[in-house]
Amino acid sequence: MKRKVIQPKSHHRWKTKLFSVFLLSFCFGSLVLVQTQCYDRIKMLTLLPPPSVQRPKIAFLFIARNRLPLDMVWDAFFKGEKEKKFSVFVHSRPGFLLNKATTRSAYFLDRQLNDSIQVDWGEASMIQAEHILLKHALMDPSNERFVFLSDSCLPLYNFSYTYDYIMSTSTSFVDSFADTKEGRYNPKMHPVIPVHNWRKGSQWVVLTRKHALVVLKDEDIFPMFRQHCKRRSLPEFWRDHPLPADASKEHNCIPDEHYVQTLLAGGHEGEITRRSLTHSSWDISSSKDRERRGWHPVTYKYSDATPMLIQSIKEIDNIYYETEYRREWCSSKGKPAPCFLFARKFTRPAGLRLLNMSVLGVR
Repeated sequence: MKRKVIQPKSHHRWKTKLFSVFLLSFCFGSLVLVQTQCYDRIKMLTLLPPPSVQRPKIAFLFIARNRLPLDMVWDAFFKGEKEKKFSVFVHSRPGFLLNKATTRSAYFLDRQLNDSIQVDWGEASMIQAEHILLKHALMDPSNERFVFLSDSCLPLYNFSYTYDYIMSTSTSFVDSFADTKEGRYNPKMHPVIPVHNWRKGSQWVVLTRKHALVVLKDEDIFPMFRQHCKRRSLPEFWRDHPLPADASKEHNCIPDEHYVQTLLAGGHEGEITRRSLTHSSWDISSSKDRERRGWHPVTYKYSDATPMLIQSIKEIDNIYYETEYRREWCSSKGKPAPCFLFARKFTRPAGLRLLNMSVLGVR
């Protein structure tokens, strides 16, 4: 008969203890290794330069015929900004290039769009050009504000002041008021555009990213404008001639003076500051210069470009809207402020004269 060999219990206990010691040592060593690696990683990260934080940018959207006659005024304006908190887009006639032969400013080199269209004053093509500019500018997620400018616009202040003024509010700046006098509303636009949403104002608006997307995605209001809001021809100096008896020849609807205002009146009017940041002078009743008497605002020439002119624009602190009996007092950051950051229409000699006199504050 064979005996069973029974292992002593002490032998099993010794094995268990040995395994436990080994497991504990392994875990402790792993913990030390992980901590060492984490410490080395943290130390390495502290030695790296801090990641750059991209501040919100303003997209400056220029609508030009060809070259930008005031490019050197804007060059001085942009040179004052070291953090690149802006981008530039130019819509000019198809085929025109902004190169070293057509601009002396590096900020405009090759900034023209390659899908531009021919734009005619008083036609829906102006709105199409605005859409094209927004399409390109919205591709950059850092662009938070969108400023529309003509080729005769110039800045009144330096970049820092302009940036802070525009970015200090979450609203768009859109000159918008009820158009009750000129009869430009076409009843055929109803019901897509009800008459109580019909607005008028300057096309030189400043849009937030939200409202820029509203404009770009619009598929309802623009077709109505293209079909029913059209310019009627009149003699250039119509004030010197009696109006024609044929009503169809009377000046009718200018799309760019109504489109953005009317579009945003349909649900977004409470989100905008209802005034423009761009000054234009329409007070031409006393002018003896026939060239200044038409459907366009005054063009300031070399002789007009004086410190007094710029100061008079900068001192405007309120705007009165007659059709709404509304006075818009201008403010920034909750305090009284000048109404305008930009002004038009200035010739190249006028702009350069103001730049050389250092009255614009762009340097």
